[in-house]
Amino acid sequence: MKFLLSTVVLSFFLFSSAQAQEEPGMVSTKRLTMPTALTIAQAAIAECTKMGIQIGVTVVDREGIIQVTLRDTIAAQITVPISHRKAYTAANFNSATSALGDRANSPVGRAPMILMTAGGLPIEVGGALVGAVGVSGAPGGETDEQCAQAGIDSVLDDLEMAL
Repeated sequence: MKFLLSTVVLSFFLFSSAQAQEEPGMVSTKRLTMPTALTIAQAAIAECTKMGIQIGVTVVDREGIIQVTLRDTIAAQITVPISHRKAYTAANFNSATSALGDRANSPVGRAPMILMTAGGLPIEVGGALVGAVGVSGAPGGETDEQCAQAGIDSVLDDLEMAL
């Protein structure tokens, strides 16, 4: 009888301990700091400036909410909303917007805020989406994407080291 009681008590403590180690009903997510988002935007502008191109750039969090928007001195005003839409799309699809072109003429591709043209890139650290960057203003989307990638590359090593 003592053995049975000891076994029941031990089982109860082991079960309680396992439950205590489970996460509560919440999820923890990593986010970019504002200075990091600003560095990404500034590096994207610097890359395009080296090519003589004036752009607008937007960095969003993982939900597509704006953290930083910059417009180079003589970039067209339209580059700001376009860069936001590209960043928003990249965050929501966790994909480069250049890879989404075949879906652009579908119902999802015509949804508000979605823009499936090159220039938007997700920002991933350790396999997790932490945000996205969108660039607009360069002739041809490939250059927009190159500048967006330069922005990400400017902080990627630091972000990966922080894991």
